[in-house]
Amino acid sequence: MTTKTNERIQASFELPNDVPQAIRQMKSAWRASIGDVPALIARIMADLEADIEDIERAQAEGGSAWPEVTFDDIHHNTLTEAMREQIKKRGCVVVREHFSATQAKTWDKELVTYVEQNDFDNQYRGAGDDFFGTLSASRPEIFPIYWSKAQMEARQSERMHTVQTFLNGFWKVQSEGKQWFDPNVSYIYPDRVRRRPPGTTSGGLGPHTDSGALERWLLPAYNKVFRHLLTGHYEQYDPWDAAYRPEVDEYVGGTTKCSAFRTFQGWTALCDIKRDQGVLFTIPLPAAMAYLLIRPLLDDVPEDELCGVSPRRVLPVDEKWHSLLLRAKALIPDLNAGDSVWWHCDLIHGVEPVEHQQGWGNVMYIPAAPGCEKNRRYAQQCAQDFKQGRSPDDFPEEHYETEWEGRFQWSDLNDNGRKGFASEA
Repeated sequence: MTTKTNERIQASFELPNDVPQAIRQMKSAWRASIGDVPALIARIMADLEADIEDIERAQAEGGSAWPEVTFDDIHHNTLTEAMREQIKKRGCVVVREHFSATQAKTWDKELVTYVEQNDFDNQYRGAGDDFFGTLSASRPEIFPIYWSKAQMEARQSERMHTVQTFLNGFWKVQSEGKQWFDPNVSYIYPDRVRRRPPGTTSGGLGPHTDSGALERWLLPAYNKVFRHLLTGHYEQYDPWDAAYRPEVDEYVGGTTKCSAFRTFQGWTALCDIKRDQGVLFTIPLPAAMAYLLIRPLLDDVPEDELCGVSPRRVLPVDEKWHSLLLRAKALIPDLNAGDSVWWHCDLIHGVEPVEHQQGWGNVMYIPAAPGCEKNRRYAQQCAQDFKQGRSPDDFPEEHYETEWEGRFQWSDLNDNGRKGFASEA
């Protein structure tokens, strides 16, 4: 992050000097604004209960709570209205044959070549990043590389743009007298790759949400996002309303920062992946955020706490405070190479643990970051990192690729790639 940008953000989004006191003050203000908090949480729970029971029933019958579509369904606009409603209800979707299996496996091989020809094993230093965990393998599970040919070809492909535009379309982009983003624009948000070899034992990643934790209660812009909840008008709350979301930021200094507004988080499978091999799960309830926000206001939560939330960390979801929601835990179905999975930016998610994994577990993380000023600025900043082979600002400053051979170059960008970096050159 440039010094100028860092100073600008810190001036507006510096952590309070006394976080416990800020939480106490916030709770007092929210309770006064809401009025009858127990009545509000009861309404939220009643609505969620019906969806949770539906998810439990589907999984008990051996099915998946994840809606599934094909790329051709999206490309040819042949999805039924019922399927569209299901995607909106669940907040997640599997896109089958997003890329051909041949293409995905080719990218997987190219990533191996890229890493090995640049002697990554001897360069890897580790980093203070929550995602790395304590794996027994000599390499990391999440590889901090960003500018390989495989990653960039996928990001700038027309097929990726088609799916991202489709997903952006689930959002209400006009509200409060303003258009909040352009769903037809897809900016590049460079993220990493996961390569998990057969035999891996991993503790997984507990259920959580990204893109703001403490901020969701304390920052004014987030208060606007959840304005209907704060005034007790739960019936007006819409998790798909984009109002004010491109204006929110996060406290600087953590390892979980996201400088873009992502309508959906997502990844693309580079190999076949079985659902019982330490895979992604979600709590497929977009409106569960209402419960997460109001739950800490109940009397059984200490007055200076927020159900386990800590500064500069993801928002945790656990059995002690959120047992209702965890009943709806839903694993992704079996995936084929080239399939992609996507989930709403508020959705609770995590990764199942695995012992002695069977087969590979390789994915590229590529989200949907639509056209708004916040995303445009970050994409332009990432363009400079791309040209130099540096790690993007949202991630640890490791910069392995600055001198690597085979790195994707600016001259290799197509029209989608240049637009994805908010550049016409």
